[in-house]
Amino acid sequence: MTSPQATALWQHPGVTTAPPGPGLLRAAARNNAEWCAAVCGGGRFSASLWSSRRRTPPLYPDAVTLTPRASAAEVLAGVDTAAPGCSVKDSFASLDLGPAGFEVLFEAGWIHRPAGAAAPAGGGGRLEWDEVEGPGELAAWEAAWGDGESRGLFHAGLLREGIVFLAGRDGGRITAGAVLGTGGGVVGVSNVFAATPDDADEAWAAALDASARHWPRLPLVGYEHGEDLAAPLRAGFTPIGPLRVWLHTA
Repeated sequence: MTSPQATALWQHPGVTTAPPGPGLLRAAARNNAEWCAAVCGGGRFSASLWSSRRRTPPLYPDAVTLTPRASAAEVLAGVDTAAPGCSVKDSFASLDLGPAGFEVLFEAGWIHRPAGAAAPAGGGGRLEWDEVEGPGELAAWEAAWGDGESRGLFHAGLLREGIVFLAGRDGGRITAGAVLGTGGGVVGVSNVFAATPDDADEAWAAALDASARHWPRLPLVGYEHGEDLAAPLRAGFTPIGPLRVWLHTA
């Protein structure tokens, strides 16, 4: 059952929640799981779960549920809780992992934008946008994304058809960005970062433009929480459902 706290996080005042289309939430979860699998270099898919027995990199979960029917027992059977840091993305906010030694790390909301929807008014911004090419540019993108504290998380194998890293440059220096990846019949927008709120609006607009250019017939999905949800709502995304991330702390 979805908690009132989770609902409050993904429903903003004045925003009408779109009823999910058939399989839309499942498509969003599958898309995110495929992105996690690509970053983490493997893992295992079942009908209701993606999971990794090996500890995943920082900020990436050890499991992502693919349907609301995924059980706590199935999740726990697919991950390693002996080593510290195990986390689970509960894509439908439907699990209770507390008895297994987990605590809720954060709650967020899935968002959706239909394919072909009109772009928000406003026009261009101050940044120059392009797509990352080559390991050197990818390393510079990661350094900007992680404020210089992340290195080697995004490997060169991610620079393939189906995944696009967008870089917003201010005088040649990367100060904003986003990632787009296909999977599940949708385009997932993730890892959006920006130096200012205006640059965040630019980042989401650049994501819309790149998606329309590469995959004009696919809808867009993603998830955000807290203050980071405001920019995609301004870009025309609609909340469609809550999720939780659990962290093993026992």
